[in-house]
Amino acid sequence: MSQTTIIIIAVIVAILLLAFVLLRSRKQHVRFGDAPAPTMAPAQKVAAPQPLAPRPAAAPVPAPIEEGHGVDSEITAAIEDVVDQFIGIDAHPSGQTATKGAGDTLTTLKGLGPKAESRLHELGVTRFDQIAAWTTDDVAAVDAQMGAFKGRIVRDKWVEQARLLAKGDTEAFEAQFGKLG
Repeated sequence: MSQTTIIIIAVIVAILLLAFVLLRSRKQHVRFGDAPAPTMAPAQKVAAPQPLAPRPAAAPVPAPIEEGHGVDSEITAAIEDVVDQFIGIDAHPSGQTATKGAGDTLTTLKGLGPKAESRLHELGVTRFDQIAAWTTDDVAAVDAQMGAFKGRIVRDKWVEQARLLAKGDTEAFEAQFGKLG
């Protein structure tokens, strides 16, 4: 087939399609004026709904359980040791195990701001006596985990400051490091 024959066949098919679309029978169209208006049935009265039976009282919600409630610290430490073997870190190196009671405000130490305090809390350090008990190896281990604050422990003498504050010797602290607060 030549190219001219293909074009002639395409034109004939197009004309046939156009004729089919234009000459096909139209469906009946309904206009608004042709159909009668729908009639509505008269409104019926509906009976009042029956009252529902009273619901039984809901069961009391138990108080939320505190995390670690009823777990001894020895068990917690043992679990941390097992988990730490898989993670590859030491959760409580010597001198870092939190002691009982509320933590100290570590930002009292000169050169230790809120972000460094937050990082120490992440490492489990919350009290002056923990920092005061650090050995040179502990300082190196913690310093390696301090990120942007690396080197601040030695430079700002956090261990010396913590020793004075852990003993409650504020006079010696203020004489050596300046006023508190």
